[in-house]
Order: sequence, then C-alpha cells, then structure tokens
Amino acid sequence: QVQVVESGGGSVETGGSLRLSCAASGRTFSRNAIGWFRQAPGKEREFVAGFNWIGGSARYRDSVKGRFTISRDNAKNAVYLQMNSLKPEDTAVYYCAARVSQYEYPYWGQGTQVTVSA
Repeated sequence: QVQVVESGGGSVETGGSLRLSCAASGRTFSRNAIGWFRQAPGKEREFVAGFNWIGGSARYRDSVKGRFTISRDNAKNAVYLQMNSLKPEDTAVYYCAARVSQYEYPYWGQGTQVTVSA
C-alpha cells in the first residue's frame, strides 16, 4: 500500500522559516515523482514546487521563487521543502504528492498546516 506522509508544518512569524519533509513508500517512484502543493482557505489547491518529469530540474511557482527550495534524498524516497522568508500569504495546508506519470498525482499525503502571522 502506497503511503505519502508529510511533516514539519507549524506556526511562524513573517520572515521565519520552516522545513517540510515528505516520505513516500509502498512502491518505487521516479526520482522526479514527488512534488508539493498547497491550499489556502477558500482557494483552490495550487502547485508549489517539484521536479520536471523529464530532466529533473526543480521548478517553482513564481510567488515562492528565491524563498523556497525543494530537495530530495533518492535513497529514502524523501523530498524536502525549505521555506524561508515566509509571508502571511504562504499560510495554507501543504500537501506532498507522488505521481506515476507526467500529469497524474494519484498519491497524496494528509497535509500539514503552515501558518505565517504578520
């Protein structure tokens, strides 16, 4: 059974940092399979960071570029999201997801809350 588990959320003040971790187990995933999404109250879920399916380079949504860094430990099937210079608009539930093809993310974690106070 595939499991995707996030950890590391919390509450910080504006300008603070958090590091999220994600571990996927239960099957073999491509090294580029795992990405991060988030959903703020009243808003749709949005992509935050991940790796290009082909080539594997990291990519980010524009609003987090220069502040967030995604990294991975292939041996552990783990991916991390270092979030620096956090802003109140980064407040959301952050989800880790694993895909089996370029466009499908069938495996999702339970989410971890990130709250940034002004």
